[in-house]
Amino acid sequence: MAKPWIHAKSSARRFGGEPEDYIEIHEFLDSSKSAVSDHRHRALTHNTWFIYFVPEKVFGRTITNSKGREVSVRDVCELHVEEDFGGFIPTAQDWIQAMDYQKWMANGRTDKPPSVERIEKDKRVMQIVSFDEEL
Repeated sequence: MAKPWIHAKSSARRFGGEPEDYIEIHEFLDSSKSAVSDHRHRALTHNTWFIYFVPEKVFGRTITNSKGREVSVRDVCELHVEEDFGGFIPTAQDWIQAMDYQKWMANGRTDKPPSVERIEKDKRVMQIVSFDEEL
C-alpha cells in the first residue's frame, strides 16, 4: 500500500470511526522508515512476531474509536501489513532467512558491523585532527 494516512483511512472503512482513530498505530508500524529508507524497513515491524508482541505493549490490546467501538490493535496491524504485502504477513524468520549471515552477528569479536566501523574511523580522524590542532 502506501503511507500511514492511506492505511488509517482503510482502517476506518474496515473498523468504523475516523482515520484519526488509527493514524498513530499506522505511523508506529511505518516508523522504521526513519532508519531505513527503502522497503527493507519493513523487516523491523512488518512481521508476525512484531505484530503479536509490540503494538499491544504500546497501545493496549484494544482502542476505542470515535464511534465508541472497541477495535483490536492486532487486527489494525494485521490489516496494515496484509495491505502492504498483498494479503499475507511475513514471519520474522522469513526476513532473517533473506539476510546474509555476518561474522559480527555471533559475538562481535572477529568483525564489527559497518556502523561501528564508520564510528571507529570517524574517531580516528577526529584524533588526528585534534593532534594537528595542538601543534
